[in-house]
Amino acid sequence: MLIDNIPDHILWDILSRVEKTIDRNSLSLTCKRLYQLDNSQRNSLRVGCGMDPADEALTCLCSRFRNLSKIEITYSGWMSKLGKQLDDKGLLLLANQCPCLCDLALSYCTFITDVGLRYLASCSKLSSLRLNFTPRITGCGILSLVVGCKNLSRLHLIRCLNVSSVEWLEYLGKLGTLEDLSIKNCRAIGEGDLIKLGPGWQKLKRLQFEVDPNYRYMKVYDRLSVDRWQKQHVACENMLELSLVNCIISSGRGLACVLGKCRNLEKVHLDMCVGVRDFDIICLSQRSSNLKSVSFRVPSDFSLPSLVNNPLRLTDESLDALAENCSKLESVRISFSDGEFPSSSSFTLSGILCLIQKCPVRQLALDHVYSFNDVGMEALCSAEYLESLELVRCQEISDEGLQLVSQFPRLRVLHISKCLGVSDDGLKPLVGSFKLDSLAVEDCPQISERGVQGAAKSVSFRLDLSWMY
Repeated sequence: MLIDNIPDHILWDILSRVEKTIDRNSLSLTCKRLYQLDNSQRNSLRVGCGMDPADEALTCLCSRFRNLSKIEITYSGWMSKLGKQLDDKGLLLLANQCPCLCDLALSYCTFITDVGLRYLASCSKLSSLRLNFTPRITGCGILSLVVGCKNLSRLHLIRCLNVSSVEWLEYLGKLGTLEDLSIKNCRAIGEGDLIKLGPGWQKLKRLQFEVDPNYRYMKVYDRLSVDRWQKQHVACENMLELSLVNCIISSGRGLACVLGKCRNLEKVHLDMCVGVRDFDIICLSQRSSNLKSVSFRVPSDFSLPSLVNNPLRLTDESLDALAENCSKLESVRISFSDGEFPSSSSFTLSGILCLIQKCPVRQLALDHVYSFNDVGMEALCSAEYLESLELVRCQEISDEGLQLVSQFPRLRVLHISKCLGVSDDGLKPLVGSFKLDSLAVEDCPQISERGVQGAAKSVSFRLDLSWMY
């Protein structure tokens, strides 16, 4: 056959270019040689509800693909009629049959326990572990795994509801290998617990910490953890990305100690973080001159918890400091939690435009920002770097302001959502101009599907007005 005359390296290149699993499976079945090459080349696998019985199916897959280094097992949407889920025995199979395993993600694996994580502790090459809703896992299981896996550099825990003890965090801090840590909605882990990372802060490059506001354990106010934050030097010089959601940030406590010490930060995302002050953002901007992306979602007065006395608001002083000190800022996202009750003292049109005028902002997203109006749209006509604009629930923008989009010098992507003041007339200057590469209009009651046709090279339209009622 002709395929037998093709050198291996060319066939390997062909296989590597086939990205979809279904296409790759079909290709490998066309002849024995491609089948064998695919078996030796395949290094990633994503499986889940289709494995039945799970242990036997996983054994066959691991036997066929001997060089698997990345495995994702997800049981999203699983029901008992789909067969028994993978359990601890399945993780033992992975540990024994996948010597190259370095990246493992487990989602909705509700039958896995600490015993399974102890089996994984023998995977010496494991460097990345992601657990999403594995409710039987506890801190003891994670500790046993990190003790065995000395090369762990990325750990993501999402909705791991029974992880309460954090000795594993202290161990990882001493080990000094962790670069990417994500803890989201793990009810028993509070802001104060992060201090136990200790010297590990020096190595950390990416931190995502999200608190479930409905099940907050108020560890952030624990006296011992506060003292440790104040006494221990938290070195964050290598931090590149910081994302905090629903956190309480108070002066001299917890994560407030982190904000002012990040010298090389490139991305910061603060979502519904109560207690953040202008002083915190000013210090951040002065120390992180490499900042490229900022995202603020500001809580309204009606969403503040009663436990915070005299909350301070972020104001234009923060935006002015960013504009003055962060000359590389390219992406800005500003959102208010409740547009019907905007804060009386927060970001204004003047502060937002200051960022646009002084920084090379390429992406701008505004959500519930009632201060942004047609005057702001007119100012964007001189935004020489702006390529992407997203307007969500910006109700002060009218057709007159929207028509100015045709005059934005470099804009290529426009997304409009839930804006009441704009209609088909606002898009007329764009129709037939093909200025925009992409236009997305969602849930704007006065814009019709006919009105968006021809307004960009690629157009998407959706109209669902349930949000108004």
